[in-house]
Amino acid sequence: MKKSKVYALCEGAIMVALATALSYVKLMELPQGGSVCIGMLPLFIYFYRWDWKHSFLAAFAYGLLQLIFDGAYAWGPTSMLLDYVLAFTLLGLACAIAKPFSNKLVGVGVGTAVVCFIRFMCSFLSGVLIWGNLSDGLPAWTYSLTYNGSYMLPETIMTTIAAVLIYKAAPQLFRAQND
Repeated sequence: MKKSKVYALCEGAIMVALATALSYVKLMELPQGGSVCIGMLPLFIYFYRWDWKHSFLAAFAYGLLQLIFDGAYAWGPTSMLLDYVLAFTLLGLACAIAKPFSNKLVGVGVGTAVVCFIRFMCSFLSGVLIWGNLSDGLPAWTYSLTYNGSYMLPETIMTTIAAVLIYKAAPQLFRAQND
C-alpha cells in the first residue's frame, strides 16, 4: 500500500471521528430524530482533499456511526438504509460535484449545498415511505417535507457557509492530495 493511501485512510478516520464528536453539539434536536449541527463539516474538508473513493469510504463510515449512535430513530432496514447509510454515503459526491468548477470557492459552496440536498432527498423519501403514518392527517409528502426541511435546511445553510468561510480563511486545508 502506498504511503499516500495510508495517509488518506488515517486522515479520513480522524475526520470521521471529529465529525462524529461534533454531531453531538446540537443547536436543535427534533423528537423523531434529526438535528441541526456542524458535524459534517470536517468531512467536507476531507472530501475536497481526496478523490471520490476515499470520500465515499469516509462518508459510509460516518453514516454507519450515525446509525449505531443515533439510530434509535430508524424503523427497519429501509429507514436504516435511506436515513443513514445511503443519505450519508452520498455526501461523498461532494468532491465530484465541485471538481468541474474552475473557482474552487464556488465548487466548495455548490458541492456542499448539493450533497446536503441529496441527503435531504433521501430523508424526504424515507419520511414519505416510512414516517408518513405519523402525519396526523397531513399527506405523507407534506409531513416529510416540513419535518425534514425544518432541520436540514438550517443545517445545509450553516454547513455550506462554514465550509466557504473556512475555505476563504485557509484554502490550503482544501488542497487536493495526490494519491
